[in-house]
Amino acid sequence: MKLPLIRTLSEKFDEDYLLETVDVLEAISEIPSLKDEEIEVIGELISNTLGAIEVIGIIRDSKGTKDAKAASAEFMKRVLGSIGK
Repeated sequence: MKLPLIRTLSEKFDEDYLLETVDVLEAISEIPSLKDEEIEVIGELISNTLGAIEVIGIIRDSKGTKDAKAASAEFMKRVLGSIGK
């Protein structure tokens, strides 16, 4: 996951747009002729996009008290916390 990318996506796009992007990326990933490294790149893009959707949710749940940077930091704490479990 790339935190700067997640933050940028969450600042520039809304949740619906990002969800549609994930749908498109998932459809592309099912093309049989893709190489493993291409699938890995698509997977990373999906992961970062889903992270941005989570950041948007954190901002929404905070009722505007958190900006994208603070929400991104909270998101990464959640991710790192779940890895440690």
